[in-house]
Amino acid sequence: MNRIAAPARPSVGAAKRGRSRQEIAEERLGFLYIAPWLLGFLIFILGPLLASLYLSFTDYEVTLAPKWVGLANYAKAFFQDDLTWVSLGNTAYYVFISVPLGLAASLLCALLMDRKIWGVSGFRTLFYMPSIVPTVVTTLLWAYLLQPDYGLVNNLLAGIGINGPTWLNSVVWAKPALIIMALWAGAGGSTMIIFLAGLQGVPTELYEAADVDGAAGMRKFFSITLPLLTPTIFFNLVVGIIASFQVFTQAFVATQGGPGDATRFFVLHLYDQAFVDYRPGYASALAWILFVIVLAFTVIQFAIARRWVYYESATKG
Repeated sequence: MNRIAAPARPSVGAAKRGRSRQEIAEERLGFLYIAPWLLGFLIFILGPLLASLYLSFTDYEVTLAPKWVGLANYAKAFFQDDLTWVSLGNTAYYVFISVPLGLAASLLCALLMDRKIWGVSGFRTLFYMPSIVPTVVTTLLWAYLLQPDYGLVNNLLAGIGINGPTWLNSVVWAKPALIIMALWAGAGGSTMIIFLAGLQGVPTELYEAADVDGAAGMRKFFSITLPLLTPTIFFNLVVGIIASFQVFTQAFVATQGGPGDATRFFVLHLYDQAFVDYRPGYASALAWILFVIVLAFTVIQFAIARRWVYYESATKG
């Protein structure tokens, strides 16, 4: 009797070669899918980044070829250009005041919007709308409202017997005026949405247990809500500081850095060097100085975060 031959099995080597060819095909397909993003990253991000790093070590005035000067631009920024320190001081003032106020205002808005009441979705939309208004429009609107002679703000202050300041025309009040603009536009924006998501992630059983123990509203906030919200606070803090160091549009539109350089922020100083004085080499050095400053602040925040940020998963582990 003739035996039926069993079907030949592919050898282990052939199977490996088959899987290898399939993996190669999948890798090529994956690179094909990410090619548009990869090209955009190389052309519009990494390329300009490396170019600015090179230009920061050169004397480049657009019309002439770059001339290598080493660290001369950085030395000029720290030891010869007084506006560097003025702009850094103005930027630090803005960061250390606007970021805490912005976080507090956004958290307050999120607490208000976390209520289970009728029409809360409409209120969330109204609070969020100022954040989608273009910054230029917001700045022009507030510049009109803060006019010392006929502005609505000073008229309201005059109605209660207060002589309002000159706001954007005052060395003392110009930066607070820009901070007020930022608070109005950003308090109900993405930061509030992130806080709202964090609030809705707090387990309700913790509040129920606190109610059984007789804890009041403020006690529940400081003992339950705030500790569980610290990762969200930390994220918004990092993002807020990075964004505040890059403040530019409000000062450029409303004050052009005045009065008396009171609102000359670091990015505005960088812009003037690049597009007014046409010194992109020196402007590139300023940009890398700002990068190092922001990076240092971010690293410091991550270093001290473990002391106050509470991660529930870490305690369970």
